[in-house]
Amino acid sequence: MSAETEGLAELVRERYAAAATMAAAGAPPSCCDSTGRAVDVGEGFGADLYGEAERGELPAQAVAASLGCGNPLAVAELTDGETVLDLGSGGGIDVLLSARRVGPSGKAYGLDMTIEMVQLARANAARAGATNVEFLQGTIEAVPLPDASVDVIISNCVINLSTDKATVFAEAFRVLRPGGRLGVSDVVADDDLTAAQRAQRGSYVGCIAGACSTREYRDGLTATGFIDITITLTHPVAKGMHSAIIRATKAAAAQVSWSWQPATDSLTGRSCPSEDS
Repeated sequence: MSAETEGLAELVRERYAAAATMAAAGAPPSCCDSTGRAVDVGEGFGADLYGEAERGELPAQAVAASLGCGNPLAVAELTDGETVLDLGSGGGIDVLLSARRVGPSGKAYGLDMTIEMVQLARANAARAGATNVEFLQGTIEAVPLPDASVDVIISNCVINLSTDKATVFAEAFRVLRPGGRLGVSDVVADDDLTAAQRAQRGSYVGCIAGACSTREYRDGLTATGFIDITITLTHPVAKGMHSAIIRATKAAAAQVSWSWQPATDSLTGRSCPSEDS
């Protein structure tokens, strides 16, 4: 990892550690931009994207820590007995909602890079009385779960923050069982926006500058081996930038054709856009 990508990863870690600390203290959700200044959660992000009934099911601290750009539970179609993994689980809102949907015979894992968020999520699980959940500290580029161990992967506006999205896609593919599915919310850019134009619209830690284009997202998932890929834009978050619902499936074992190579060079390095975009 280059010094630049290490620096971006540390900015992301600092931002979400601060958000967890604030949520645990009952403060309104906010974060820091790339200059370190406190900023409110932008329009199109946060707990308001969940229904009132969903928010009412959960501890206030879990709702306060929600910084996502969508509601992945609206598209995940979870059923009793399934095992679900949330990439970048934050304060645990999606894990706790998932746990209710998969029932006592199912399991909901949450994975987050910051110990502050993991501690907050564990406390929220205790407040909610959830017993079929487990929160893990780690990165979405190195998921600490065995191969073919989960049925569904969800995520809410986190994959765009990774500096190595090809590895994120590969890890998601690895831990899914054959026939397993991906259902995430994330920020995507119009295909004609360059890296510089994306950066003009928002910071990396603000979920804008590091977003893939729709084409890059689809190509990356395809190169990894996913099938039945759909990308549905839901609402704008900046000019030419959108929250989107991304769905994909890992084929049954006999159909899998897995490639570790990214679709294009733009999926390697610090973000989806190529360095010379």
